[in-house]
Amino acid sequence: MKPLTISNPADFGKVAVLMGGTAAEREISLNSGNAVFKALKECGIDALAVDVTGSPIDALAGLKIDRVFNIMHGRGGEDGVLQAVLDVLGLPYTGSGVMASALSMDKLRTKLCWQGMGLSTPKWFVLQNLLDIDACIAALGFPVIVKPAQEGSSIGMSKANSREELLEALRVAQQYRCDVYAEQWVQGKEYTVGVLAGEALPAIRLETPNVFYDFEAKYRANTTQYHCPSGLTTEREQQLQALALLACNGLAVKGWARVDVFIDDNDCAQLIEVNTVPGMTDHSLVPMAAKVAGVDFNELVWRILETSMVD
Repeated sequence: MKPLTISNPADFGKVAVLMGGTAAEREISLNSGNAVFKALKECGIDALAVDVTGSPIDALAGLKIDRVFNIMHGRGGEDGVLQAVLDVLGLPYTGSGVMASALSMDKLRTKLCWQGMGLSTPKWFVLQNLLDIDACIAALGFPVIVKPAQEGSSIGMSKANSREELLEALRVAQQYRCDVYAEQWVQGKEYTVGVLAGEALPAIRLETPNVFYDFEAKYRANTTQYHCPSGLTTEREQQLQALALLACNGLAVKGWARVDVFIDDNDCAQLIEVNTVPGMTDHSLVPMAAKVAGVDFNELVWRILETSMVD
């Protein structure tokens, strides 16, 4: 990793750690935010924990702060809305700007961008209503995974192996009131690559006995296995890291992020999505990869905050 660019905690000024929000990922955001806040305080940084329960404008009203550590997951915090508010207020913040946040939160638009760049991502079919079911089956076959396009943490996702299951998966995903699509199921191994200040962290290979790496596997199950080192050859891991950086650059993602990718049974890397505000508890994936790279949790939080100093 590159050396730290800020050595004096006072140089950051007063930092508001924005967490919570009203999205489905509120609980996870609060866990991440409390961990980040604790780390900042331990580093000697003048930090203030702010639980956003409604409008971020109201949450920030009257606060005398110099910058924001954004750890709000999901809609309202990760989709460009908060970033636009902070831009208007003239407050520097961690992570990506409005455009990159909006694109990355929308998994459909992300895939369209990657397709335009010539990068591999699983085939998909937009499901607007029940009339699209048969056309989807004809285009993708089975199995598929059905996803709400603007949700994170695998919320609302279901695997479908039949027409009946596809109908039910669509019904589940439509509850989240956003675009829904079916994606061709990838048979292979799942990886995630953290990106920090233009550098890729070690890849992590994920294994779960669940049908897929769902919300339960991510946050509640004790059966999920995380392999870091990933087991890839040095050359293959470097290729995966380069792909993650390219995938981020194509979406104008900056500061930090996490790229999810499968390597299918034909050894082709298939990009899935980018998280621009990844989880940040001491057992989340980015901290796990950073630790393997020799960066402990407190230093990682410091390094993420440093990215708010760069235009």
